[in-house]
Amino acid sequence: MEKVLNYLDKLFPNPKCELKFNNVFELLIAVILSAQCTDKRVNQVTEKLFKKLKTPNDFACVKTQDLENEIKSCGFYHNKAKNIISASKDIVEKFNGQVPNNIDELMSLAGVGKKTANVVYAVGFGGDAIAVDTHVFRVSNRLGIISKNPLDCEAKLEKLVPKDKWSSVHHQLVLFGRYYCKAINPLCENCELYEICKYYKKRK
Repeated sequence: MEKVLNYLDKLFPNPKCELKFNNVFELLIAVILSAQCTDKRVNQVTEKLFKKLKTPNDFACVKTQDLENEIKSCGFYHNKAKNIISASKDIVEKFNGQVPNNIDELMSLAGVGKKTANVVYAVGFGGDAIAVDTHVFRVSNRLGIISKNPLDCEAKLEKLVPKDKWSSVHHQLVLFGRYYCKAINPLCENCELYEICKYYKKRK
């Protein structure tokens, strides 16, 4: 794993979330929208959305159809709109208008699973967490961290990666999967990890 971490540090010395947001609440909305959608598309949508709706109360009071129209291009907009409105109401009514700062309470919000909670906790509050999305899951399995599902993958990565690097390694794996170890046509010929990559060995 040391070789992997060193290579990721070389490629992405200062990894950051590519979603655009101004506060933790906007981050939460953006991450919910990013499910099965690219960060680039989410940023295009939220650039306009956050000018119209700014606070949890704004989102709690918006009409479902109006929100659906704003986020339609992100996909799964019926469920996402419903969850965003429900989560916003809970933030207003149960958490005094503030996004909760721990994973358990974050997961009590509609539309917030472990991955979303981990991202918000790590990026929004500076906590230590590894969020496993499709990129992290794919890259991990290709590099021999064989996992049955995202939660299994998260547990295995937590054992292999020092805790103070969990958040940065999450971003590094996402970026590596997005731009190098892509689902289709990965850039294997330019990768220094080919010797330990199970995908590369099968591909040869």
